[in-house]
Amino acid sequence: MDGKRITLFAGHYGSGKTNIALNYARAVKPCVIADLDIVNPYFRTKDSAAALAAEEIGLVVSDYANSNVDFPALPKETYGLVADRATRVVIDVGGDDRGALALGRYVDDIRAEGDYAMLAVVNAARPLTETPDDAVEVLREIEAACHLPFTGIVNNTNLGPATTAQTVLDSLPYADAVARRMGLPVAFTCCRADLRDALRAHPAFASGAAPLFPLTIQKLYYQLEAD
Repeated sequence: MDGKRITLFAGHYGSGKTNIALNYARAVKPCVIADLDIVNPYFRTKDSAAALAAEEIGLVVSDYANSNVDFPALPKETYGLVADRATRVVIDVGGDDRGALALGRYVDDIRAEGDYAMLAVVNAARPLTETPDDAVEVLREIEAACHLPFTGIVNNTNLGPATTAQTVLDSLPYADAVARRMGLPVAFTCCRADLRDALRAHPAFASGAAPLFPLTIQKLYYQLEAD
């Protein structure tokens, strides 16, 4: 992990940044995870509220999270988290440039402290980011909207339950190409946790040059209710 006090995850709709933010928070706890997604009315971070409460992870979400009220209200506690330099914070930024606009009000404080990582989540399997050039266009729009530059790339290319180790391996040239065009490093490549051992044995990851970050996939609220 990068050791920054504030770590932000942003990217295209459906890139998987919420799952990554949740897994990342568990890797760096104790911390607080803040959901700034004012575009998605379901605020999916809220789906893990019960599990997070049992760990050393605070959760800040809108009062309208997981309701049928589509009201773009940011959590009122977020500014305090950014200003309180004693608290480690993971921020799930809203999708695309529209979602990133919400981050703008905190940027001056984030820049002033200078202890942050702004990670761009890319997924070659999603519409509109299937090529490196398309992905870069989306990422540049996000940077312009929130006025905070990315500091690294996170490769989260996946096909959902159909993802295999080969799916991840095939995505590495894509992630490298996005990183080169952005002038940034690949911070890590994500994989489903059950694929970790197979991927670690591959030369692409065995050297440690391309860090691997296994994910436990978050259950959605309706799956939790079914249990």
